[in-house]
Amino acid sequence: MSIVIKKYVAAVATLMITLSAGSLHAEDPVATSFFLPNIYGKSLTTPVGWGAAYGTLFAGAAVESRAPYAHGAAFSNHTGDGGAAIGLGIGNPVDNIGLQVALSQYDMTSWNRYGMSFQVHRYLGSASSIGVGGQNLMLSSGTDSEQSYYIVYSKGVLSSPFLNEDNKTTRLHYSIGAGNGLFGNKTPQDILAGKGKHGTYVFGNIAYELFNQFNVITDWNGINLNAGVSKTFLISDSFPLVITAGAVDLTGYSGDGVRFIVGVGTGITL
Repeated sequence: MSIVIKKYVAAVATLMITLSAGSLHAEDPVATSFFLPNIYGKSLTTPVGWGAAYGTLFAGAAVESRAPYAHGAAFSNHTGDGGAAIGLGIGNPVDNIGLQVALSQYDMTSWNRYGMSFQVHRYLGSASSIGVGGQNLMLSSGTDSEQSYYIVYSKGVLSSPFLNEDNKTTRLHYSIGAGNGLFGNKTPQDILAGKGKHGTYVFGNIAYELFNQFNVITDWNGINLNAGVSKTFLISDSFPLVITAGAVDLTGYSGDGVRFIVGVGTGITL
């Protein structure tokens, strides 16, 4: 039996590390009189316009409690799911553009399912950035991950209630984007369950810094609603450790119930 399961975990692993480790260095050349987005996780399953740059090496991994529709004997080898990613960010998104590229392993029990992702990103000023990229560009066969491309705009809200005067960062952030593939195509299991063939192809996320280095997050990935938290521990000024946890598939638009994801990542400038 051919089993097709929507994979978010490798994308989550990449997001967790680039949202913190990457953005830690992404805007360093900007004068400190400007307010910049905070360096903590801002999404669970959707891209953001911020990316790694300036020779930043990042790595991380994520797991989920179970894969969608992982019930019954036919799915006995798919009750859990996991992924890992390692990548590099180069360029200067303030003066020209930044480029991040990541290699992802999509199955922690079988090391022959891997692919890559990329994003070109540009800082637009006023705590905003835009990114264009691709995910799940497969370098192997035997995977259920779907090749996808997207464009996304991200913004840190500059209204006074959402500004941290101490470190010149914004507390409230949002992104809006559109893409194909996993941002709008549901799985065969969803179709059989009467949940339709397509989502919105439009995605977005909102993150708010509830207290220092701790963001609460919600995102819509084009298929379903997700919510969680992200905490960044700064081991040093240039060495963050980010831990993100959340619940995915909170509505009945896809999947067969709520699942949970946890991930960890870090990065360092070479």
